[in-house]
Amino acid sequence: GSLAHARMLRAQGILSAGEHIAIEDGLTAIAAQVRDGTFEFSVAREDVHMNIEGALSDAIGAAAGKLHSGRSRNDQVALDLRLWLRRELTGVGELLSELVTTLTDTAERHAALPMPGYTHLQRAQPITFGHHLMAYAAMFLRDIDRVVDARRRASVMPLGSGALAGTPLPIDRHRVAAELEMPTLTLNSLDAVSDRDPALETLSSLSIVMVHISRLAEELVLWTSQEFGFVTLSDSFCTGSSLMPQKKNPDIPELLRGKAGRVFGSLQSLLVVMKGLPLAYNKDMQEDKEPLFDAMDTVQMSVGILPALLGAMTPRAERMADALGDGFLLATDLADHLVDQGVPFREAHHVIGRAVALCLDRSCRLEDLSVADLRGLHPDFGDDALEVLDAAASLARRDVPGGPAPQRVLESVTLARTELTRLQTALASGGPSALERALAEGQPLPAPVS
Repeated sequence: GSLAHARMLRAQGILSAGEHIAIEDGLTAIAAQVRDGTFEFSVAREDVHMNIEGALSDAIGAAAGKLHSGRSRNDQVALDLRLWLRRELTGVGELLSELVTTLTDTAERHAALPMPGYTHLQRAQPITFGHHLMAYAAMFLRDIDRVVDARRRASVMPLGSGALAGTPLPIDRHRVAAELEMPTLTLNSLDAVSDRDPALETLSSLSIVMVHISRLAEELVLWTSQEFGFVTLSDSFCTGSSLMPQKKNPDIPELLRGKAGRVFGSLQSLLVVMKGLPLAYNKDMQEDKEPLFDAMDTVQMSVGILPALLGAMTPRAERMADALGDGFLLATDLADHLVDQGVPFREAHHVIGRAVALCLDRSCRLEDLSVADLRGLHPDFGDDALEVLDAAASLARRDVPGGPAPQRVLESVTLARTELTRLQTALASGGPSALERALAEGQPLPAPVS
């Protein structure tokens, strides 16, 4: 931000060529010290801004004092926050992209592996393991889209708003925005220095990411339990009990599930800070940093570990098959058979309910009934009625876009990869500026914009 501001001050004649060269060289040297950890921050200089300006003054003398012409720490910190958000949200989007790639690859391998689908945590209808994983791919694709959108709104240039009322100096805000590759300027100086919507929107987006991570983690906890036994996790993601030698606890999924509350708390914290503040800047707003930084670290860590966690997961086809055979999961298929015979669905639903009750009385499955038994409940059952009671056939019949038929799961994988490519292109095109990247990497700075 200071480099871009200094370049503008030089272009506007507020800095001489010599003063600008000294400031740019001095800031570049300070950046190198920050990168290698040798920069000494002093509490006596109050905050990070005065530390940088003080170090610059120590290095180049009085010219450093001109750097702050036409700006305030209020608009400076507003810019810093937006630049930081742009960089970190880009990183979150890249991590989520890797996660979606892992999910689609795994779903593709298991597109035809039947398993029970659930509602109310009760076995409901057959789906496939690949179909279940693609539900999470859809969630995380939406998360990337939200991250891209949040980053777009964060990439608005506030510098030049001053403390709250701009500046009488002949600055060029558009030139600073161009140096930082920020496409738009803030509309109002009061709003610019007191706006923390980018932080709130980021925390909201991160909270939704953690909702999705927590739901996935919860299902892994369930699936690895003895009651389900649908998947196993490698020992590297589990621990044993300190007392019971037979235990293998899914600690990493449990920790991921628990981290969600931490991020939700960060969002709530900043909402409470901001809700009663008058315009413009107030010192309360300094409380945005800790929750925001902590939430960003937590989400990046959580998303970053998931591809390896999913790679350590092995589905157990035999347990899934056993669960499919118990619990009347194909009852809806039998109702659909009656619908195919012209029976209204509500009537068919009632009939199959009676068929299930008959099975419960006999302690048997639907497959154990005869066609005569079914016709005793309704005369329109066809000779092939019992043929619908097959999980693979049931899945194949659900051949609708977004459905669990194996070919549709593969189709959803292709569509998800196309959407991911679009989002990755958006991520690559709106991230940190060339000036920021060069400074962060210790590379030569690009020439000033014209």
